[in-house]
Amino acid sequence: MTASTPKPFFTSIILLAALTLSACGMATPTGTPTPSSTPLPPTATPIPMAATVNGEGITEAEFEAELARFQSAQAALGNTVSLEEATHRVISDLVDQVLLAQGAQAEGFSLDEATVQSRVDRLAEQVGGQDKLAAWESQHGYSDESFRLALSRQIAAAWMRDKIITAVPETAEQVHIQQILLYNSDTAQTVLEQLKSGADFEILAAQYDPATQGELGWFPRGYLLQPQIEAAAFTLQPDQISEVIQTSVGYHILKVLERDLNHPLSPDARLTLQNQELANWLQEQRARSAITLTP
Repeated sequence: MTASTPKPFFTSIILLAALTLSACGMATPTGTPTPSSTPLPPTATPIPMAATVNGEGITEAEFEAELARFQSAQAALGNTVSLEEATHRVISDLVDQVLLAQGAQAEGFSLDEATVQSRVDRLAEQVGGQDKLAAWESQHGYSDESFRLALSRQIAAAWMRDKIITAVPETAEQVHIQQILLYNSDTAQTVLEQLKSGADFEILAAQYDPATQGELGWFPRGYLLQPQIEAAAFTLQPDQISEVIQTSVGYHILKVLERDLNHPLSPDARLTLQNQELANWLQEQRARSAITLTP
């Protein structure tokens, strides 16, 4: 950011002071010249920052603009979000964006002015012209320079995000599971004893869940919401049955139907693993970064 140009009034004071000092320093009563003083240039006003990440600042103007956009989007969706929660989510997202952009730079990503200008032109077209885009920038506290800087950061962050998530393979070790879900501990133990005595798992699964017959399908590690189910499932071999597993949902008895070291991931499973990979990357970067939030 360049230093601001002194206002005419302030400049006049500097010139007047210089002339006065020069006149007073023409001679002393003893005839010895008095050195004239050179006025110091005005100090640029520091740009207010909402946060710094490894020395890189997130301006208050950028934060306020993103906060307004977030609140507007939530209101349009009919969601009620407190100012405290909105503030936390927005500043957290901006910090993540800076970390991703810094990661992109470390990976050798570079961005030329033509790409930034192309993005600016596209945004101007979307909002109805350059004048309207300039008005939006001014309304949200952006100069043209700071807006381009924020836009460049977003482009770099998106590049790094894509690099992280596309590294997730399309296949993974997975298990195919059928379960019997019960809501009473005693009933679950009774059913488990029946299975150990030779009862047919599929018949009991269909009895307690006629709609799905207990079918959980294929899933990789890190996909299920109940980690206890996942942990138990990956210790079993095909046709093996688990003990009773208690979760917040109920009491589960699992049977592994199949296992595959390289089974194709469903779109939903791959998206879940990609989100986890991105979250893990950001968590690691946060742990090793110097992040300061302005109160």
